[in-house]
Amino acid sequence: MKYSIRRQFALVFGLLMAGTVLLCWFINNTFLENYYLRNKQKAMMNAYTVINHASNEGTIGSDVFDIEFQNICARNNINIIVLDAQTQTIKTSISDYELLSRQLLSYLFEKDLGTGKKMLSKEESYEMLIIKDRHLQQDYVDMWGVLDNGNLFLFRTPLEGIRESVELANRFLAYVGIGATIFSALIILVVSGKITEPVMELTHISEKMIQLDFDAKYTGKSKTEIALLGQNINELSETLETTISELKSANNELQRDIERKNKIDEMRIEFLSNVSHELKTPIALIQGYAEGLKEGISDDEESRNFYCDVIIDEAAKMNNMVKKLLTLNQLEFGNDTVSLERFDVTALIKNYLQSVELLCTQKGIKVQMEEYPPVYVWADEFMVEEVFGNYFSNAMNHVAFDKIIDVKLIQADGKVRISVFNTGLPIPEESVPHIWEKFYKVDKARTREYGGSGVGLSIVKAMMNSMNQEYGADNYDNGVAFWFELDMGKGDHNK
Repeated sequence: MKYSIRRQFALVFGLLMAGTVLLCWFINNTFLENYYLRNKQKAMMNAYTVINHASNEGTIGSDVFDIEFQNICARNNINIIVLDAQTQTIKTSISDYELLSRQLLSYLFEKDLGTGKKMLSKEESYEMLIIKDRHLQQDYVDMWGVLDNGNLFLFRTPLEGIRESVELANRFLAYVGIGATIFSALIILVVSGKITEPVMELTHISEKMIQLDFDAKYTGKSKTEIALLGQNINELSETLETTISELKSANNELQRDIERKNKIDEMRIEFLSNVSHELKTPIALIQGYAEGLKEGISDDEESRNFYCDVIIDEAAKMNNMVKKLLTLNQLEFGNDTVSLERFDVTALIKNYLQSVELLCTQKGIKVQMEEYPPVYVWADEFMVEEVFGNYFSNAMNHVAFDKIIDVKLIQADGKVRISVFNTGLPIPEESVPHIWEKFYKVDKARTREYGGSGVGLSIVKAMMNSMNQEYGADNYDNGVAFWFELDMGKGDHNK
């Protein structure tokens, strides 16, 4: 370029910058690894001291220490596992800790799971070394040994690709760069008179960019490299403005994700109340029949055996129900396998009604069901019983007026519709679309009265969706009917 300032500063500035770059390169390649390793060894020794003290004091399992433990792991980017003498895990910083456990046991029994070992430090109770993991093909700093109380421990941190190494490298280079920059600045100031003005203008523009003010633009009309730099800064300003706008949008989306996560956490907190709701009816049955046995309602052996069979059966149902509740999320996300089998749904319903007969009598509820022939369907038998049980339990909790629960089986077009109707108040129209939502309660006061948690119908929704079958609720003047449909077995279309 005709007006290039390179002619004026080429020799001094070139030699100075070349020397600075070479000096930084030499120092970085000579000392950075040792500097990083010394910091990492110091961090591991501090972690060892804290964990050894907590293990001796017996506070390693406390909530207070758990916070300190997590801070140590996060701050220093160290993965930790502590095993007892029987190799059972006492404390770990990661959920998938099997690799750490195997590595610790390999050290203990002198089996080699890595290559390229380099011993850093070795004492009576621990060893610290660099090892290349043959599975992950990465270099790690491992510290393993035995705590004072006999527990085994392994500390592991990667030598590269982690935040701490980047931070340490940047910090180390910053120290050298600042010193070199200051030294260079003193020399450049002597010969920088001709470029001070445009450089200061660019400085003011950069300061405004730091404050996210992108309106300032370089307006210099010189023909030197600084003018080209000014044009590039103008383009950079426009690019940054666009990028920050995109980042703000992404941050807003991230905030919504965090809110969704918090909502899921709140749902987990309510899980215990949901379990209580689902187990209330079988527990009441067991209690009722047990009290009947105790009070000697029936003296003949056959009746007593029947009572005992009902209690045993309901206890088994409770156990199975708890297992199924634990897989509710899998049902909702389609991760649970539905076991379709052919069975008589009429017999299933009759058995259920027989098991709740005593409870309905005690509550003064009249259960009506016509005499239906066997109706065979293809479905998951447990899910069908769970859905019907939820409907019937819901009907018992909301029955009013004549206190009648009417169960019907209606067959049409290769399907059978099973409905449970109870006399009482209809569902408010504004609530009908929401009754299948998890934790939704139409009448919160009444729900609290019988211990409900608003999860029963959401379980119905998840199970019916998993079987790809229809379900719903219909309001009547004198009550509500909940229904669901199932595919009938071939040749079983009884009219």
